[in-house]
Amino acid sequence: MDEKTYSIFPVKEIVRSGDTVELREQEKPVIGEISLKIFIDTVEYASLLCLNQYPEELALGFLFSEGVIDSMDDVSSISHNDRLFSVMVNLAPGKAVDRCESLRSMTSGCGRCFTYINPLKQDKFQAIPIHDRFPVIDLLNAMEEFEGRSELFRGVGGVHSVLFHHEEFSVFNEDIGRHNCFDKIAGILLRNGKMGLAESSAMFVSGRISSEILTKVIRMGVPVIVSRSTPTAAAVHLAQKYRVTLLGYVRRNSGIIYAGEERLS
Repeated sequence: MDEKTYSIFPVKEIVRSGDTVELREQEKPVIGEISLKIFIDTVEYASLLCLNQYPEELALGFLFSEGVIDSMDDVSSISHNDRLFSVMVNLAPGKAVDRCESLRSMTSGCGRCFTYINPLKQDKFQAIPIHDRFPVIDLLNAMEEFEGRSELFRGVGGVHSVLFHHEEFSVFNEDIGRHNCFDKIAGILLRNGKMGLAESSAMFVSGRISSEILTKVIRMGVPVIVSRSTPTAAAVHLAQKYRVTLLGYVRRNSGIIYAGEERLS
C-alpha cells in the first residue's frame, strides 16, 4: 500500500466480554483525503475531495466526463503541484471553457449527483451500440475476482473500487468516492490512447450506481456496468435510454439485470 493514502493514529479499541468492557491501546490506519484543485488556463475550475493518487489522471478524466475535453489533443499541457494539491491544465489553442461553467466543489460521497444529463452537453453523450455479446458467466466470474483485489480496502478500509476490464487493457482503481475512480480510469485511458477500447469493455464497481456514475459510463462509451450493490431509479432510466447493460446485486452466483439484457448471452 502507498503510505501517502492513509495515516496512522493511536486509538483505543473497545473489547466487550459479557458485561465487562475493556479499552485496549493500538494503532489504526485511517484513509486519507485531500481537496484537489483543478485549474484551467490559470483559473480554478473545480475542487475534488479524493484520495491522493493519480491526480493528473483524475483531472483529465473529470474534464472528459464534464465534456470540457474530448481527447488529449484538447490539452496543451498538464502539471501537478504536490505541495498545493493542485493540477494545472492548459487547453489547446482554440479550446475554452464555456462561460456558463463555474467553480464547483465535489464531495467524496457523490453529493453533486444529478438525475439528468446537462442539456448543454447532451451532444457528448450517445446511445451505446450493441456490437458485442457478454456471457453472463464471464461477468459473474470477473466480479468474483474483482471483489478480492482491493488491498487498500482490506488493510485500511474507507474506499470504493472500480475495474475497467478489456482483454487488451484493464485498469483497477480505488478512491474514497466512486465517481473519482471512474474519472481516474477515464484519465488513464486518455493518456494511454486506449479510450477506443471502451466500446467493447465492461466495468465493475463495489458500491451503488447513481445517475452520476451512469453518465460517466455513457460518456466513456462502456456498454456494461456491474455492481455488487444497487442502482438508483435515475440510473436505471439512463441505462435504458442510452442502451447500457446494467447489473446490480451481483454476488457469487446471482445478480439482477436492470437494463440491456439483449447484450448478454
